[in-house]
Amino acid sequence: MSRRRFMTITAAACGTAVFGRFATALPLTEWRGTALGASASIRLRHPESSRVVEAVRSEIERLENIFSLYRADSQLSKLNQNRHLDHGAFELLELLGLCGSLNAATGGRFDPSVQPLWMLYAETYSAGSAPTRGQIDETLRCVGWSHVVVDNGAVSFARPGMALTLNGIAQGFIADKIVGLLHAEGLRDVLVETGEFRALGGHPDGGGWPVTLRGSAGNLADRRLQLEDMALATSAVSGTVFDREALVGHILDPVTGQPAPARWSHVSVVAPSAAVADGLSTAMCLMPAEEIEKVVAAFANVRAIYA
Repeated sequence: MSRRRFMTITAAACGTAVFGRFATALPLTEWRGTALGASASIRLRHPESSRVVEAVRSEIERLENIFSLYRADSQLSKLNQNRHLDHGAFELLELLGLCGSLNAATGGRFDPSVQPLWMLYAETYSAGSAPTRGQIDETLRCVGWSHVVVDNGAVSFARPGMALTLNGIAQGFIADKIVGLLHAEGLRDVLVETGEFRALGGHPDGGGWPVTLRGSAGNLADRRLQLEDMALATSAVSGTVFDREALVGHILDPVTGQPAPARWSHVSVVAPSAAVADGLSTAMCLMPAEEIEKVVAAFANVRAIYA
């Protein structure tokens, strides 16, 4: 089950979706696809909507060729396979820099080098059992952001067996890049979804884009937000699970090697950047309330919603 199940765009039903200074008589163009395995969509009215949509598709494809774990020729896959990448793409270096900042800001809870640990859990549970404490401790030797080395455009690992996953931040990063592209095209009042949400401006009819955070299994009340020039990301411990009983979630603590406790049904973060919101919502699933609020206080215009 996708961790995105807690978010729905209540504005989508109005049919006006995305446009700024262009007349409502223009036809609505809608594109749906995927970005790093998550649903992606854009709806817009623009005199050259087909060209703009094609530019968005091309940008997603270009960025997937950098960040995807599931493309053997992506830069991330080559780095994980060879433990070294001589010439990292600008966007890879940019995102790794942000990862380092978020790692520091979250006390190490946000750590893309957790990929070997994720693979251990996936492989052992696929074989019908949980990983042993010894297996976890051995794998933790391959985890640690301080062992990711970025030097003059090259990226390498200081320890054998290391690998990165950018799945906890790259979807938000792609949303930010698409918004930048659309802004350069002169669009305003845009809502982009790439697994996370990023608003450029507000709703064409005025105000922000209404977004609903759905309560979990009827136990929590829905919560409605307005997004205007902001991003929203939601992570849930049970969004993806390793076991058939759906008790062992996919968010793993890079320090202890254990899955995140079932403390929160979901954590949502509102921030100016979708990448920041994405990374923080992932890390905050591992934190008690007091730690979450401490991290929030270190950022400008960031809000966390957790229950």
